[in-house]
Amino acid sequence: MKTRQRKQIADFRFKLPAYDDLYYVKRALKLEAALKNKPNVLQIELIGGGEIPADTALLIRSILMGRPSGTELVTNARTSLQGGSVLVWLLGDRRIIRDDARLFFKRNPLADENPVEVYAGLGEAESKYKDSYTSIDPEDADYARVLKLIDEYLPARQFAGRIVSVNMLREFGLVDNQPVNALRAAAFPKSSPVPAAA
Repeated sequence: MKTRQRKQIADFRFKLPAYDDLYYVKRALKLEAALKNKPNVLQIELIGGGEIPADTALLIRSILMGRPSGTELVTNARTSLQGGSVLVWLLGDRRIIRDDARLFFKRNPLADENPVEVYAGLGEAESKYKDSYTSIDPEDADYARVLKLIDEYLPARQFAGRIVSVNMLREFGLVDNQPVNALRAAAFPKSSPVPAAA
């Protein structure tokens, strides 16, 4: 007799306090630990008026991108989101947002700066931090990276500095649009499929 396997679901909440970077780092590390249990579904709930700092949003992204291939990510915004919190929400395979919630992210802080020395290396070119007397702040560079990643979902240049409504998110197929999500998942797989054994 075949036994039915129980679907494992992990619920995870990020409260969004206004001024506590250490909280986000601790939660990111706990998120990483929760993913080691290989849940079928990981639901991240975002609630509160704060904002995930850009560097921590990038850390959370790297953790989520490395999740087990069978884990579906559901992001649930129970509040309006801003900055790095927007990126974390957009990473969901399924995204839920309160009907009257809004998204906001500020403009690229480096867009108006004079070009700074760039080191291309083997990867993509990024602004190089020279010293504490330059006008380039490493946090600004992280935020610029967050905006570049948001741009994969929404045209960041057009929406930066503006409030984005749920209706606009629907127009872009980011909520309430399962067929678009399935197409996007097929076009941009999380990891390369393992070839079947012959």
